[in-house]
Amino acid sequence: MHRSLAILTLLGVALLTRGAWAEDRPPDTMAARVQACAACHGAEGQGTSSDYFPRLAGKPAGYLFNQLQAFHEGKRRYPPMNYLLEFQPDSYLRKMAEYYAAQRPPALPPAPPTVSDPVLARGRALVAQGDADRGIPACVSCHGRALTGEEPAIPGLVGLHASYLSAQLGAFRYGTRSSKAPDCMQPVAAQLTETDVAAVANYLASVPVPADPSPAPAGGFAMAKLCGAQQP
Repeated sequence: MHRSLAILTLLGVALLTRGAWAEDRPPDTMAARVQACAACHGAEGQGTSSDYFPRLAGKPAGYLFNQLQAFHEGKRRYPPMNYLLEFQPDSYLRKMAEYYAAQRPPALPPAPPTVSDPVLARGRALVAQGDADRGIPACVSCHGRALTGEEPAIPGLVGLHASYLSAQLGAFRYGTRSSKAPDCMQPVAAQLTETDVAAVANYLASVPVPADPSPAPAGGFAMAKLCGAQQP
């Protein structure tokens, strides 16, 4: 009798413990799964106050997938990202990309510029008009007038920190980062001087994220160059 009671008691405790554990377990949703990304990119991919990590929310899913795949394959190097994505299959990377592409969290306010007005003016001119004499197309000719990118894989440039933009332009400029062939970014970035990079990065960082940060639909505007990123 005592033995049976003890067994029933243990079973009861086990069931209660299991029930409590089940209640405490987070829901099995993509929002819960990507919380490992939140410390750097924000809970909904809106970015953080860190001066490096980029906003992910609202970027085209094709672009986000291409970058996740590049980190996964080691074509793009940043050890924490390479480590986190090393064993993730493409199907899961695509789900992550689709999750962040669908998010529309409020944007963080742009940081006050830390460069002079003439530098910002130079950046504005390159972004809006380019420099035809040096073969540099305007940023808006590929990333859109609202700078929110184009489906399926041209990224938006708003909501990013100047240091991040500068680092990525520098990586394209020196060939340590590339886009899908034909790579339209590396040849353009190679024409930029260090002064140009600082100007463009700081100007873009000063542009507020529009109320609707959605990328333009595929074929929404004629691009300045044939670009592999036009394909998912």
